[in-house]
Amino acid sequence: MRVILDTSVLVAAARSRAGASFHLLSQLPSTQFEIALTVALYTEWQAVLTRAENLPPGANSEMALGFLRYLASIAHLQDVHFLWRPFLRDPDDDMVLECAVASGSTYIVTHNVKDFARSTELKVKAITPAEFLNLLRSES
Repeated sequence: MRVILDTSVLVAAARSRAGASFHLLSQLPSTQFEIALTVALYTEWQAVLTRAENLPPGANSEMALGFLRYLASIAHLQDVHFLWRPFLRDPDDDMVLECAVASGSTYIVTHNVKDFARSTELKVKAITPAEFLNLLRSES
């Protein structure tokens, strides 16, 4: 199954090794799911994850970029040929939804589920990292 990782998941994983976001990322690469990624989403990941406040203790922006390059290397790289904008309230969320629709992803994994409430209209469900981990456990 293909999924999208919202930037909020990467930020949460960088801030804490105890949460579902970190646990989810530590499963990559996975035989149960594949992440999809567009250039626009990757650019957002870079901009947000290299900010000092989002770097893990002892890490620098080069380390963050290295990790993001790793994620990109295992991701399904998706072109978007049709824009759904404006569909959601936040244009950055529209970009995530467009990646999901174009890649045929089942889920957007995010800490901001409410921001993606309309995604179900396009047959994409927004779920939290904990919910996604529970789903993976139930399927194995």
